[in-house]
Amino acid sequence: MIHQIIKVVLIFFALALITHAQSINSIKISGGYDFSESDYLSWIEIGEGAVQFTGINDSIRMRIGRNLTDYGYFHFSIDSIASVFSADSQKIDLTVIIDEGEPTYINNIYLSGLESSDSSFVLSSIEFLEGSVLNKYEIESSIFEILEEFENKTYPFASVVFESITFVPGKDDTTNHFADLYLKIDKGPPSRIEEIEIVGNDKTKDYVIIRNIRIEENEEYSQKRLEEIPLRLNKLRFFEPVELPDFYFNSEGKGVLRIKVKEKQTNNFDGIVGYIPSNIEGESGYFTGFVDVSLRNLFGTERGAAFKWEKLDRESQFLQIKYLEPWLLGMPFNIRGEFQQRKQDTTYVERYFTGKIDYLATEELSASLIFSSGSVIPSESDNQNFTVYNSSIITSGVNLRYDSSDDFYLPTKGLITEAEFTYSSKKIKGPAKFITSTTKTNIDLLRISVNIDFFLEIFRRNIIAFGISGRELTGDFFEESDLFRLGGTNSLRGYREDQFRGNRVFWSNLEYRLALSSRTYTFLFFDSGYYLRSENSDLGIEKIESFKIGYGLGINLETALGVLGVSYALGSGDAVNEGKIHFGLINEF
Repeated sequence: MIHQIIKVVLIFFALALITHAQSINSIKISGGYDFSESDYLSWIEIGEGAVQFTGINDSIRMRIGRNLTDYGYFHFSIDSIASVFSADSQKIDLTVIIDEGEPTYINNIYLSGLESSDSSFVLSSIEFLEGSVLNKYEIESSIFEILEEFENKTYPFASVVFESITFVPGKDDTTNHFADLYLKIDKGPPSRIEEIEIVGNDKTKDYVIIRNIRIEENEEYSQKRLEEIPLRLNKLRFFEPVELPDFYFNSEGKGVLRIKVKEKQTNNFDGIVGYIPSNIEGESGYFTGFVDVSLRNLFGTERGAAFKWEKLDRESQFLQIKYLEPWLLGMPFNIRGEFQQRKQDTTYVERYFTGKIDYLATEELSASLIFSSGSVIPSESDNQNFTVYNSSIITSGVNLRYDSSDDFYLPTKGLITEAEFTYSSKKIKGPAKFITSTTKTNIDLLRISVNIDFFLEIFRRNIIAFGISGRELTGDFFEESDLFRLGGTNSLRGYREDQFRGNRVFWSNLEYRLALSSRTYTFLFFDSGYYLRSENSDLGIEKIESFKIGYGLGINLETALGVLGVSYALGSGDAVNEGKIHFGLINEF
């Protein structure tokens, strides 16, 4: 019982001490110093309101001294630390009186173990240090440059060791504080990547990963090349964010590159189908909705296929089928095939077969040849007004793409630029009643498309994304089926999908993103768009042009099915309750 009473008394005594503990009201720096007062306060690491503790003066002296010597000020002195108590003795004002003294300068740097073949880049990294202040951080930066250069010259285990620092008399009367540095350089053994070990790829074939990292077995070691591997594999979108690979020597003395991956879901399904009954007697209802299926990395071989179907109303329908055959015959050439059919209201049906050959010049730069064959067929109708010609079209062109972004889903830096130029030869076949002696039946069309996207992380987890896109169609004559489409999720948010059409189209997208995880983020956006439909007096088409804006907010959310994008957008003149919700999985094909 007595022991319990003693414990209770001690607890109350301790609480009383805490309750009446003195706190720091302010800390001021006084004396002669070159560093700012904010530097000293950050070094001290004791802020206003902190509880005073035994040995606080010693802690302040130690922390200031450690930082001053790191910056080359070895001859400092802290004359005193004055304490002034408040009237109730509960708060303390501290004044630290400092004399930094003169800094110590580097006199000479002596190197041992340096080979003549390496002297050029080593000396260029350290020669500027002579005569400068003995600053720990600048010396470490120079040593890091030397080690980085060695790592990129097949020496991953190179080291630079401080053998000694000798303080010497000054060369002149301005200061007496100089030091000689003695460094030893050991390059270690040269290394080659003699084996590549892949871990964690239960589905993806080893050769798929190896060909995309573009490192061959028995290749010389380069740290820069290793640091590029995560970026290259992340662009495949088959894995969770990939870590920097390891390099080691096995029991046989062979250099082994070990790449660890964690696979993610690569098959995505998105869609909804509904049935709308008819409210007109004798007329049947119809199905509406969309289905979007993406199958990437089929059988772990990097092959891909996609299927998309959309039906927004009774008369309009869109169908698209894609296939990708990667690295033809083991060479950096991709073959792509696509079939696309669009039924536009009751006016026409268009079909296109498109083939592409991509040359993967580097992991950032690619070029493509494009070949396409298509047709446009006007729908049969009792309406005698002109809609579109019955025509066939052959298209060829090129596409150039540069991508230096660091991630597909949530890039924090980099630039993506893409330019496409296509030439089309169009032959008009009918309807005969709309073809006259003045009708031009052979038409040449030129399409130019440009996209530029820029990403910048302004501070941690806060990213600015800006994109600008333009489309231009030129030719002697073009009709409805030739025009570019604008509006919706992938261009101008706040408007229906493909709401506007024009032979000249422009739009920009500005987003402020807040990253919640490696692939999930919320964002605010502002979109602007412009479209022009040029006048055609022969067909009675008047010039139409307009500038639109859209703005709103949204989230891209990583789910088991893929990255889901949801945004709420308002268009020009919309009230808050008139906004549009854009919803769907991010297209990964």
